[in-house]
Amino acid sequence: MTVFWRGLRPLTFAGTALGVMLGPLSALAYQEAPALAERVAAGDLPPVEERLPESPEVVTPFEAVGTYGGKIRRVLGGSNDHNSILRFVGPQGLTRWAPDFSEVVPNIAEGWDVNEDGSEFTFHLREGMKWSDGEPFTADDIMFFVEDLLHNEEFFPNPPARFVVNGEAMTAEKVDDYTVTLKFAAPYGTFLTELATPLAQEPVLWAKHYCAQFHPDYNDDVQSMVEETEAVEDWPALFRLKCGEVEAPNRWANAERPTLDPWVVVEGGEYNAGATQVVMERNPYFWQVDTDGNQLPYIDTVEQNVAQDNETLVLEAIAGNIDMQRRRISGLANKPVFAENAEKAGINILDMVNSNSNTMAIHFNHTHKDPVMREMIRNKMVREALSLAIDREEIIDIVYQGQGEPWQIGPRPDHVLYNEQLGTQYTDYDPDRANELLDEAGYAERDDDGYRLLSDGRRFTFNVQYTGIEQPDWGDSLEIISEQWEDIGVELNISSVERSIYYSRGEANEHDFMVWGAPGGLDPTLSPRDVLAVHPQASWFAIPWTRWYLSGGVDGEEPTESMKKRLELYDAFKKEADQEKALDIFREIHQMAAEELEIIGISLAPNLVGVVKKDLGNVPPSIPASWMYPDPAPTLPATYYWKK
Repeated sequence: MTVFWRGLRPLTFAGTALGVMLGPLSALAYQEAPALAERVAAGDLPPVEERLPESPEVVTPFEAVGTYGGKIRRVLGGSNDHNSILRFVGPQGLTRWAPDFSEVVPNIAEGWDVNEDGSEFTFHLREGMKWSDGEPFTADDIMFFVEDLLHNEEFFPNPPARFVVNGEAMTAEKVDDYTVTLKFAAPYGTFLTELATPLAQEPVLWAKHYCAQFHPDYNDDVQSMVEETEAVEDWPALFRLKCGEVEAPNRWANAERPTLDPWVVVEGGEYNAGATQVVMERNPYFWQVDTDGNQLPYIDTVEQNVAQDNETLVLEAIAGNIDMQRRRISGLANKPVFAENAEKAGINILDMVNSNSNTMAIHFNHTHKDPVMREMIRNKMVREALSLAIDREEIIDIVYQGQGEPWQIGPRPDHVLYNEQLGTQYTDYDPDRANELLDEAGYAERDDDGYRLLSDGRRFTFNVQYTGIEQPDWGDSLEIISEQWEDIGVELNISSVERSIYYSRGEANEHDFMVWGAPGGLDPTLSPRDVLAVHPQASWFAIPWTRWYLSGGVDGEEPTESMKKRLELYDAFKKEADQEKALDIFREIHQMAAEELEIIGISLAPNLVGVVKKDLGNVPPSIPASWMYPDPAPTLPATYYWKK
């Protein structure tokens, strides 16, 4: 099966189109930024024709061909907000999402072929493409990742799951300098989609000519480098420190590291501990041009100050000091503030189409360490009762300014995988029926304060923590739920904790239930962690089940029969190359999840907000908001420009 550009359409989001052309601009002379032209004239850079691939990707800007110059200002939320950089600069993997989140399109790869059973993917690279330091980017760089890192047990004791099928890690074959075949032990129908997410860039993340110096197979003296480097214990740690990782601050901490990004970190502007500003400048070897032959990006510099709290980010936005951003300021509560200050700040409000399913999902811990709590949580009648005892309309009105509708989890109503039962069951407010169900479930006995008792005589109580600094709305919602559950004899104790504590308790399986926003509204096949125990830091309803699945049954706890069947279906989905058959598999997964009601939600997630300066061009007014997208990178910020 030959597919040179295989559009994959797992979503139905209707957004604004941004064109992509695949052919070279042979009839046009390439143009470059004035600053680069000056460097060419001074002999510091080769001419633009020599810096671009033979066939650069030709991008049709959203509104108009732009002009060069200026900087874009953004603000990072502290010393661990590295994903804000990633989401703007872009993951720059072999594939990427189309701007409307509708299909996968070529990116670093010019195109690809797929064999008949979907187990081998031959990628065609752009001949003459270069790293940001001017060195050639070739198939050898991908082979370096596969042969020297992926299959190196010191570097990857457990290879990333996205490159493993049937327990075997991906292999690679170099066809020629600009063609490489990636092979799997069995069909991998979702591989091209996986490559478009922000977490699968490794095949093209590390430049062999630079990073090989930190690998013992290429440098006999690497141990001396380890010993000379503070806080580094071995060569893998040194490699990651110098060459970065897909999702870590060190990715932006070394100005010497070559990249394929539109902007690169400059010396003195790195994202290190204590950094107050991250500065990036245009990559003179970037491989995209517009329809007039102008090398991208248009913007010279991306300047990102570091703030310590989200309130500061909001203040910076209304002061006019943020040019384009939704990260950490996207809550609906900020929309009136932005509207009131729009004219003074010179901003428009971005409509960020929420990819999430629910504003807050309640993950009951089905693998609770306490057998009495586990018995209670695993009783479906209890979960039905707790859901019916929540007045979601009250929460939506008070906490979310009336934006939303009662909802559990699952794809949004306009999605091809929408399942009405999964989304809407037990969302009516019916405390009388909730009381009946709890009585029938065996929890009719109450203490002197009117609270129900568990089977061992303890009060029917849930203790829940949430990340209050980041999500104060969850605390507000939980307070209302506490009052509503009190009416059915259930006690809820609430506390706000710092995010690291929240995660450590969840990963240690020491929670009654966890709350988090539910993904899967627009990206259900990419973020299935609420219907499948697959995410070790987010499938909070059963972390031991997740570990069982990820370890092939070696670790963790064996799941229920329903979950085991769903995980088998998920494995089949990942292998299925036929899109319609794959979607049918996921429909079966969703139906089984609907019948189990393992977690419950509050409200269908309303759209989010962002800000953009009024004179910043080529920014679509409506953009999908999703980590798997990851916004705004697929709208190609390299095409943003300042209108004159």
